[in-house]
Order: sequence, then structure tokens, then C-alpha cells
Amino acid sequence: MNLDLPLIWAGIIATAVLLYVMLDGFDLGVGILFPFASEAERDVMVDSIAPVWDGNETWLVLGGGGLFAAFPKAYAVVMPALYGPIMLMLLGLVMRGVAFEFRARGRVRGRAFWTAAFAGGSITAAVAQGFVLGGFIQGVTMKDGAFAGGPLDWLTPYTVLVAAGIVAGYALLGATWLVWRTETELHVKARRWAWTAGPSVALLLAAVSLATLFVHPRIAVRWGFTGEAFDVSTFLPLAPIPLLGLAGLAIVTVGLMRKSHGWPFAGALLVFLSGYAGLAAGFFPNIVPYGMTFRQAANAENALAFMLWVTAFVLPAILAYSVWVYWVFRGKVTADAGYH
Repeated sequence: MNLDLPLIWAGIIATAVLLYVMLDGFDLGVGILFPFASEAERDVMVDSIAPVWDGNETWLVLGGGGLFAAFPKAYAVVMPALYGPIMLMLLGLVMRGVAFEFRARGRVRGRAFWTAAFAGGSITAAVAQGFVLGGFIQGVTMKDGAFAGGPLDWLTPYTVLVAAGIVAGYALLGATWLVWRTETELHVKARRWAWTAGPSVALLLAAVSLATLFVHPRIAVRWGFTGEAFDVSTFLPLAPIPLLGLAGLAIVTVGLMRKSHGWPFAGALLVFLSGYAGLAAGFFPNIVPYGMTFRQAANAENALAFMLWVTAFVLPAILAYSVWVYWVFRGKVTADAGYH
């Protein structure tokens, strides 16, 4: 049996990006919420993500490295199209990572500086990811298989709207994570943050979804919308995707109303899963919207096969380690956790 290696690698990279967005999303969300907490609460917030935050970023490395190795033609187009926001994202992640370690050891002024750097790095990384996503969705200008657009094509009103949605979504993930993992006054505050972030996510998600239909005609047609009519038969197979998002928002709302600890976070994850699936449905099989498919961009079969053998050993190890860490550090985080 011959394996469809380009399709397998497209699935691996798509899964890695999804896991990064959902897992690193909540710890970026914790940083976004930093300005609204007291100093003692910030210590608990950091302790809640300390065992897992660096492992969460492993999926970004796998997604980016996998794109470079498995689909070099796509990498060669996407990178110059999105250099600006990608570099901004990396700078934000570096600033955030340094601040994460130095804040615990800073004195009064140093601690205040690193606190601001952690929050600023988190917000910067989230905004930049929104620009990357928005620039990707609206399409990349290509000519003869190479990027042919301008350096600021990614900066449009649409990408600003997407960036706002990403920040709100990460804030919801961060708030619901804290609802799940903290107690006492911080737990109460996290619920209030989730109540604020939830409606914001719902409004921005609806706005982004509507705007996306106008970004490129192919997306509208894929979802059954044409200039003259709405094709129900085209939309129905994709209907479970937005319904999953609505279910996620409902779970967040009901979970908060019933003072559940874990269900709001599960609902927030479903919202992100729905949004990701909706994007995939909009431009698949394009890996560079809307001029290059994943098969056109794929590396040679022997290279893909070799990398798949390596990944068959590495990926289960990453998954096992991630599950083990989340299991070991399960439960509520208290003020005396002291992971640093």
C-alpha cells in the first residue's frame, strides 16, 4: 500500500498548528490578563503555566519546521509574504520567555519591568499571530510560483479585525484556564474576565466570519454563498463546523453560570477547534491561499518518507511527555506552589 505522503504531512502540520494555537493560546492569554491582576495573583498565574508553557511552544517549532522541510515551495512563498508579523511574533515570544524567567528574580523595579515585558510580549505575540492568520486567509499574491506582493500586504482592516479576535480568544482561553486551575479571589476574578471575554469573542468571531466571506470569492463559494443566491446543499455538509463553535460558546456560558471549573475551558477549546476547522474548509487543498496546493508545494517523496520515519518516533515522545506533564501538575495551583 502506497502512503499519500503529502496528505499525511499536511495533516501533521495542521495538527501541530492547531495544538499550538490551543495550548500556547491559553498561556498567552494568561499574559494578556496580567495587567488586570494584583502582584500576588500574577505569581499564581505564572505558576499555573510554568510547568507547561515551554512545552506548548514545541508545536510551533514542529509546525514551522515541518512546513520548511515538507513543503519548501510553500515556505518560500509564505515567509516573504509575512516576514513582518512573523518577526514581530518571534520578538514577542522571546521577550515573553525572558521575562518569564527574570521576573521571578527581579527586585521592585526589575520585577515591575519584567511584569510589563511579560504582558507586552504576550499581547505582541497574539496580535502578530492575528496578522499572520489574517494575511494568510486573505491570500498571498503569487507569480510564477513566487511571492509577488508588497511587504505590507498583510496589514489591512481585515487582518486588524482578525488580530483583535485572536487577542480576545486567547484572553478567553487564559481566563477559563485560570477558572479551572486556581482558587480563592483569583478564581473569582478569572470568572469575571471570562464573562467579559466570552461576548467579545462571540461578536468578533461573527464579524470575522462575515468579513471572511468577502475577502476572497472562493471562500464564499465554498460555503455556499454566491453573488445571486445561497446554495443550501453546499452549506449543509459544513454546517457542523459553525454549530461546534456555537456549542463551545454555550458550554462556556453555561459552565460559568453553573460555576463549573473545567467546562468553560473545554468550551473555549471547542470554539478554537471550530474556527480552525472553518478556515481549513475555506481554503483546502491550498497551502498558500489561493495559488498553490499542498501537492504542488510538497518535497520529494523520498524526503517525505524519511522525515515520516523520524517523526514516527519523535511525535509519540512529544505527545507522551506533554500528557505526562499535564498529569503530574494537575489540580489547583495555590500561592505556595513556587515552581520557580
